[in-house]
Amino acid sequence: MPKSTKVKPEALEVGHRIFKPLLEQPTPRTQYKAFSPTPSQLKKQPWNESFQTLSPPPPLPPTPPAEMAPARKFIRFSGSSRRTVPPSPPQPRKYKAIAEVLAKARYAVVERESYSDVICEQCRSGDRAEELLLCDKCDKGFHMNCLRPIVVKLPIGSWLCPKCCEQRRKKIIDFFRIQKTTFVDEKCGSPQAQDARKRRKRSGPLVMQKKKRRLLPFTPVEDPSERLKEMRSLASALTTLKMEFSDDLTYLPGWAPRSANQAKLEKGGMQVLPKEDIETLEQCRAMSKRGEWPPLSVVFDSCEGFTVEADGPIKDMTFIAEYTGDVDYLKNREKDDCDSMMTLLLANDPSRSLVICPDKRGNIARFVNGINNHTVDGKKKQNCKCVRYNVNGECKVFLVATRDIAKGERLYYDYNGYEHEYPTHHFI
Repeated sequence: MPKSTKVKPEALEVGHRIFKPLLEQPTPRTQYKAFSPTPSQLKKQPWNESFQTLSPPPPLPPTPPAEMAPARKFIRFSGSSRRTVPPSPPQPRKYKAIAEVLAKARYAVVERESYSDVICEQCRSGDRAEELLLCDKCDKGFHMNCLRPIVVKLPIGSWLCPKCCEQRRKKIIDFFRIQKTTFVDEKCGSPQAQDARKRRKRSGPLVMQKKKRRLLPFTPVEDPSERLKEMRSLASALTTLKMEFSDDLTYLPGWAPRSANQAKLEKGGMQVLPKEDIETLEQCRAMSKRGEWPPLSVVFDSCEGFTVEADGPIKDMTFIAEYTGDVDYLKNREKDDCDSMMTLLLANDPSRSLVICPDKRGNIARFVNGINNHTVDGKKKQNCKCVRYNVNGECKVFLVATRDIAKGERLYYDYNGYEHEYPTHHFI
């Protein structure tokens, strides 16, 4: 400050009022500082005594309550100011008692303090502890050489003893209502199955005719454990969606009766399933009842949800599954948001048209995804189709392979097979 400059008390009072609000605001770049004379400057200038003992300025008029801003908290972070809302106190977390958790759990394995007393349940010996396998359900021990079949290498992941595996197998059999419980010991390459697959030679005139394409029965995987794994994947998917397994069309009271399912009511007529294909259909149904399923597994994808994947090679024109569920009139389901409804009958009278609703009951056909028929890449993914047939006077919907499907390939078909009204432009 130059020596010739004099500051009056009124000027300091005005400067104090101007710069006080600026000092209260945390500005990271520019810091404002009010004028304050140093002691040496006070001695050199002829200040009035009343100036050195200034009284504090009068308080600013209060802001009306309606214009007051809510309280904020300013926190310094890396040289800059960040405005945040005052944090609320954390809510105390509530934990269930361990007794309640164990009571509702299917099974729980509690780690022991010591496994020195574990013995093999077959040979009743505790020797060769490095070869003892512990069941993840019952926590019992078994030597790898004492098991039948012998376990050659340590299993990866969880492992269940033969008794616990049998209990799980029985649950799967009861879930799918399989009639013959010895299906695990049977081989799909039995002589009866091979004879059923042979085409019968028919005698007739030697006339050149166009060969018709017939349906082929599916070929189950030979490994019984793989078949159980496939069935377990379908059971898990159905249980997740709170559905019941049904391999046939279901007619509920108050919905469309079975008498309404008449193929002769189809607009323009419906193709009749040939006798040879009916025999193939009956053969596939008999295999399913014995637990011999098509080589398919239900897997979960983060983008597509539940989808179906082939566990073995599937030939072209192979029968995959029948589309099943509850049958109802289309007029009752016009505002239904179920994305898996399938057309069963398109009658001349729209009030008599029928649809299949697999939201409560269904089978593996419920989880086959659709293609994006608006893109070339989406159309290339299609490897099966839905076909409606007249089977003994009733309408049926079948999933049939349209080309050879390799192992590990996922199944897709076009949702717009008839009406072209289903929006698929957002499909992957």
